[in-house]
Amino acid sequence: MSRINVEILLGTLIVLLTGGMLLAYGINEQARMDEYKVAQAASAIEAGAALFDNNCRGCHGVQGEGVVGLCPPLNDRFFFTERVKEVGWTGTLEDYIVSTVAGGRLASTRPELYPGSGKPAMPSWSERFGGPLRDDQIRDLATFIMNWESTAPDRETAPALTGPAVGTDITQELPPGEVANGEALATSKGCAGCHVTTNNGPAWASSAGQPGIGDRAATRIAQDDYAGSATTAEQYLLESIVLPGAHLVPGFQIQMPANFGQSLTAQETADLIAYMLTVK
Repeated sequence: MSRINVEILLGTLIVLLTGGMLLAYGINEQARMDEYKVAQAASAIEAGAALFDNNCRGCHGVQGEGVVGLCPPLNDRFFFTERVKEVGWTGTLEDYIVSTVAGGRLASTRPELYPGSGKPAMPSWSERFGGPLRDDQIRDLATFIMNWESTAPDRETAPALTGPAVGTDITQELPPGEVANGEALATSKGCAGCHVTTNNGPAWASSAGQPGIGDRAATRIAQDDYAGSATTAEQYLLESIVLPGAHLVPGFQIQMPANFGQSLTAQETADLIAYMLTVK
């Protein structure tokens, strides 16, 4: 065989081998793309989880369960099946999340359940609107929230009270309160979200020369601008919980829901007050 024939044969074999390799690579390309998408989604979920933990859990709960009276649940069947219909959004839910996180929300869409009148119901988080997050971070947050879709429980039904509702009579005699339970309720009922972890409401802890709520409650009722009807620190705290519009602390507007008199039991309220009185 001449050298030319050998070179032709080798060239043909190389072409066939290269073609076979390209064909094999092409056949497996979809699988590789699918694996890449899964890896990218996992990375986005991981990044979004960290962002949610750092920025969102104070209002929306550690696992997106929401905080009663403060912010709605996100890890919730209603959110994934009905939310876009409720607000009239015509795009995808993921894009709705991105838009809401980026631009914030000026007013609550359910003010009877969650605050928002007078102050933004949710701040803007995008750098484009003065917030701290990049667009890719907001997209990661949305990916993380969407990850709850397949397992989201139904949280729309409020749990039944375990005892009689406390009502709105601030002169009533409450049962003895338990401080530890009150501290837990302060988180689960959304109090800490406004009064501890954010400045949506007057801070409970001492700050700027002001004593904590445990001491401040007794002095508040003696101030000339006090508009409520409480005569003791306990009554003032009860009034603040069940009749939030009775007296507004200067510099703040009504943010608390007005239904705690119906959604808290007398014992829960007593526990909350007992805990608040320890915050000096």
